[in-house]
Amino acid sequence: MLVGRLTLVSAPRRQLPTYLTSLLYCVKRKLYSERTMSSVNKTAHAFDKTRFDALLNRRFFYAPAFEIYGGVAGLYDYGPPGSSLQANIIAEWRRHFIVEESMYELDTTIMTPAPVFEASGHVARFADWMVKDTGNGEVLRADHLVKNVLEARLEGDREARGQATQVVAAADDKKKKRNEVKSTAVKLEDAVIAEYDSILAQLDNYTGPELGGLMRTHAITNPASGNPVGEPQQFNLMFASSIGPTGQHPGFLRPETAQGHFLNFNRLLEFNNGRVPFASAQVGRSFRNEISPRAGLLRVREFNMAEIEHFVDPLDKSHPRFSEVADVELVLLDKYVQAAGQSTTRIMTVGAAVKEGVIANETLGYFVARIYAFLLKIGIDGKRLRFRQHMANEMAHYAADCWDAEIQNSVGGWTECVGCADRSAYDLSVHTAKTGIPLVVRQALKEPIVEEKAVAEWDKKSMGKTYKSEAGLVSAAVTALDEAGLMKLKDELAKGPTTIKAEGKEFTIEPGMLTIERKTFKTSVREFTPNVIEPSFGIGRILYCLLEHSFWSREQDVERGVLSLPAVVAPTKVLIVPLSARAEFDPLVKEVSLRLRKAGIHARVDDSTATIGKRYSRNDELGTPFGVTLDFASVQNRTMTLRERDTTDQRIGSIDDVIGTVIDLVQGSIEWAEACQRLPAYDGVQAVE
Repeated sequence: MLVGRLTLVSAPRRQLPTYLTSLLYCVKRKLYSERTMSSVNKTAHAFDKTRFDALLNRRFFYAPAFEIYGGVAGLYDYGPPGSSLQANIIAEWRRHFIVEESMYELDTTIMTPAPVFEASGHVARFADWMVKDTGNGEVLRADHLVKNVLEARLEGDREARGQATQVVAAADDKKKKRNEVKSTAVKLEDAVIAEYDSILAQLDNYTGPELGGLMRTHAITNPASGNPVGEPQQFNLMFASSIGPTGQHPGFLRPETAQGHFLNFNRLLEFNNGRVPFASAQVGRSFRNEISPRAGLLRVREFNMAEIEHFVDPLDKSHPRFSEVADVELVLLDKYVQAAGQSTTRIMTVGAAVKEGVIANETLGYFVARIYAFLLKIGIDGKRLRFRQHMANEMAHYAADCWDAEIQNSVGGWTECVGCADRSAYDLSVHTAKTGIPLVVRQALKEPIVEEKAVAEWDKKSMGKTYKSEAGLVSAAVTALDEAGLMKLKDELAKGPTTIKAEGKEFTIEPGMLTIERKTFKTSVREFTPNVIEPSFGIGRILYCLLEHSFWSREQDVERGVLSLPAVVAPTKVLIVPLSARAEFDPLVKEVSLRLRKAGIHARVDDSTATIGKRYSRNDELGTPFGVTLDFASVQNRTMTLRERDTTDQRIGSIDDVIGTVIDLVQGSIEWAEACQRLPAYDGVQAVE
């Protein structure tokens, strides 16, 4: 797989021994600069997963948690660069959404009482389908097993046809080994290939029993052992717990942050002066007891989510800023294409997609476009990003429409990293029904609504005497009738006694017990349950895909990688490289470092004895976008060179000018091309004493 990057590169600058004279240093740097600037190449390298993983491990972006105890699958710790990268992604998410969209930020609890998730449907429905190896008891996720086996067979067909060779690896979590299962080079019939492609295109739409049928029909077994697997069974993904010393209050670790928004809806509504639309947002930990987490950060059991709940009038899902994104072009894979067994995408503007009903409404389309802009801004490759619509069986129990931002990567192929769903009024409605506390909007009408409707009035004395304890049941059955039903009941009562059914029982109603009349009502307040548009971000998945998309190697040094992270999310923004460890450099190093840090820019000093080239190279691995070098001329002339990571281009200027330029670059107010207009190219010559 190619990373899709063409980059201008030049050989790293060489560090001369610090004991050489300043003159010799400058002469040699000039000769080196003239040589390298005349040999700039355009290069593109194939993505090397082995080197990429080695870089992440060596530089401690993240690592398996509890590693010295043998580790636990699906749990990871972030190291210094990984923690900073994650924090910067979240900070930009806050700026992009909470600040720019004027949202209200929440921080709600992780531990949640069981009744909350019983009402929301998570206890009954938040599950995946799993199968067990009948020989060794290994547990596998059913849809992933079908996907991996069919893709391996298709790869074997391509190998047999001489088109490609690929090794499909399966990890043994207990022994921490990688057992290689090579796809068998067998040529498939064209009809079988078409069937496999069709299954893979709509895999997310299959139910558990249908997955079981696919495994039987296509003789799918556990590729690691060759053993058959049992029938798919549902496995609830929530971690169960209890609250209190005696465990009298069952609870769960939340699998999402959303319920905290809904339970606080009335307070949020009051905070927004009783009006919709408005949005609340939250970043926090969530927990899912994944069946077989074997894909690094793409499938974990504890992770950070960033979620938005945008509350909107169900009769008006327009968005005031929709015109700003209407012309944004997106790569879309809609549900109808998938249901037909295909995976052909099409490019549409957001405006056209909403107008044609491909995306359900303006607010949903607006947030899809905003998600797209955010992912591009932090460095996701737009050519490896698409939006896929959920199919009918795949749709979450609460959703009316849902689009996933899927990012292509070497581990999971097209992987869901952001979901954007229209949750309709489901959540607020079920919590209202469970608690009896209305989670609704009461909106004063400019013009009162006058309407005539049928009203049922009981003779309560006669009703209570006849139905006794079941009176409420009969009353509720009549109240549930619509206008036509009430008028039909009125006609029946005019002819004599009639009957009504409630919870499987039949009750007789006498004409004198119930009167149904049409009455005129004047309404000055409209009461409604708002709908919710929810963008939900998996921070860890985005972080991993960003690292993959940013990774490449220079032609001169393929063993060392480069992470071309945008400055907005890079863990360290600027590397400060003093040429010498001599005391005369200390004041300048402290000055530059302090000025950058006071400007809010994370700068790091590398005053090790390694050559300048090595110091820059190992910080290129960390994604540091800019480097400044203080040399002997800096001490005398207060000049400083500025290096850009991807091109290794070098500029020179006064310390004040370079710092000002770096601040503008990091803050995003200028691009490198403008920085090159401000600062002259470094030619290797500086005045020295």
